[in-house]
Amino acid sequence: MKILIIGNGWLGNRCHEEWPDSIITDKIISTKNDVLELLKTHQPDAVLNAAGVVGKPNVDWCETHQLETIQGNTILPVIIAEACKEMNVYLLHMGTGCIFYGDSPHGGPWKETDAANPVAVYSRAKYAADLVLSTLENVGIARIRMPIDDRKHRANMIDKLVAYPKVVDVNNSATVVPDMILAFRQLLEKKASGIFHCTNPGAITHREILALYNKYVEPIAEKEWISPEELVDSGLACKKRSNNIMQSTNLEKFGIHMRPIKEAVEEAMKNYKK
Repeated sequence: MKILIIGNGWLGNRCHEEWPDSIITDKIISTKNDVLELLKTHQPDAVLNAAGVVGKPNVDWCETHQLETIQGNTILPVIIAEACKEMNVYLLHMGTGCIFYGDSPHGGPWKETDAANPVAVYSRAKYAADLVLSTLENVGIARIRMPIDDRKHRANMIDKLVAYPKVVDVNNSATVVPDMILAFRQLLEKKASGIFHCTNPGAITHREILALYNKYVEPIAEKEWISPEELVDSGLACKKRSNNIMQSTNLEKFGIHMRPIKEAVEEAMKNYKK
């Protein structure tokens, strides 16, 4: 199966490393014709859209660069989807669970069918793409959260938490990258349409992640633990961050399973040490 990965970033490259039959491109896409040229050149069986705007040094950048954020996270996915539809090629779009804030209206974990409540510009732009793309056939949306990998990278949640002197300790859903790569591959092979929460079942706190780092990697200095409100009040964040617990029901419909979060994070930490 030939997979075209659009987006030469961290997670796009992680998938490319594991999929020998994949092609990755960093081509700048401005129009539908740009995508059509890629599809005609590479003739893929499926496309993974791993492109998007997160902001540097962090997502607060999006608050002052709204149009760039909308262009990369809302308009670009629609352009890619339009070209894929024209060429009848399946598209898997990488979404985010950061569109959910706090507890769900029904009290349980957020489901794929739940309407989101985004606050930040980044999460609003991502959710806008979800609303449009989810109406299309032959398109899948794979939402991830707080990616945790077994190797170093500045965007890896492990590296982020180790670097922060102050850390918010909240229960969250998370996506362990090796499990994500396997889930993405199966979605692409099955050409599964719809929305999929690609998070490992269960939840984990930042304190638990750092405790595993202390146990398996190396001891680190004690962090200053703060509340989500203090994160904004102290000026460490422009807007309230997304904290939530998600549930995946649609993956199971396609026979796709991800390991329980605490089991997967512990193994990732052991491999991170290596």
